Amino acid sequence: MNSFLKKASIILCFILIFGCQNVEVKTIDKLQLNFLSEFIFPENIVVDSTIVGGLSGVDFYNGLYYLVSDDASNPRYYEATIEIKNTEIFSIDIKKVIRINDTSKYLDLESIRYNAKTKQLFLTSEGHIYKGKPPLLISVDSVGNIENNIEIPKAFLPNSQQKPRHNATLEGLSNSYNDNGYWIAMELPLEVDGPEPQLTKSKSPVRITFIDAKTNKAESQFVYLLDAIAKQPKGDFSVNGLTDILEYDKNKFFVIERSNSSGLGNQSNTIKIFSADASQATNTLQMDSLSNKDYIPATKKLLLNFERLRDNLTNNSIDNIEGICFGPILSNGNKTLLLVSDNNFNRFEKQLNQFILLEIATQKFK
Repeated sequence: MNSFLKKASIILCFILIFGCQNVEVKTIDKLQLNFLSEFIFPENIVVDSTIVGGLSGVDFYNGLYYLVSDDASNPRYYEATIEIKNTEIFSIDIKKVIRINDTSKYLDLESIRYNAKTKQLFLTSEGHIYKGKPPLLISVDSVGNIENNIEIPKAFLPNSQQKPRHNATLEGLSNSYNDNGYWIAMELPLEVDGPEPQLTKSKSPVRITFIDAKTNKAESQFVYLLDAIAKQPKGDFSVNGLTDILEYDKNKFFVIERSNSSGLGNQSNTIKIFSADASQATNTLQMDSLSNKDYIPATKKLLLNFERLRDNLTNNSIDNIEGICFGPILSNGNKTLLLVSDNNFNRFEKQLNQFILLEIATQKFK
């Protein structure tokens, strides 16, 4: 646990409308994301014969947190409580594990959202492109039974001519601001759309698609352009991709980008939170390829580069942040964001089950 309360903030002006269940605040404010607390959940903790790790998505509703585990051999999510005292994460208690009861699919779960209207959980899976296993958007009940396998664009399927990249498909998921559907986000571009991010600036467009809750079909889509890879690797691997999204107002999103450069130890990851505005973006749903095509992408503005938080974090380490959700309201009335990292079960190197709490502080324009 980190007791420092040193604040790191980036100011952005926009209309602020959000909360755990999209509470609306109709004032034009200056937004600040302030670091509050870090909590490291111990490695190798076993709950109901499962190791708590690979936490790639998180959501919060009515005092309960939902944490999805990125473990294709045993797809599951956890229910947990998180106690916050005086703006610090004081404790995390894993209450139970819910296994997904379907062995016919390859589930590489990446994100999770709770729908308060239907009392269902929605999850995305990246599938396995090399094995022909498709990415999925599914809903499950409280005991892990799959209730719906929701249709996604054919371009995201393994045999499509658009050629989704392996291990780079449905990474992000958000309830829509008005609760009439879901947004699903690709981690990296389709091969026909453009290259993966490079160390130098390249045009790397990822598709973010709206699924209507009534029809369970894709209705619109926009393009978000990824940043370049942040650091020169010392090893043979580097990537920058989208890891999660959160709609806070109509067509406006928090977007997490995670850059990783191998061989740099605890300096390998660079995490950024952007605000993306898709209100003027082109609907690209019917565009087979984005390469050499005219379209308007979402605009993006940097809210927070986590490099500025390293002094507040364990071992000055920013881990593999993959999940974001709105957290509880603080005693001062400000809202929070909770982020969680996927430690990959320490398969590649020593990593952390890292939770980070941010305060969303605002000041009205004078």
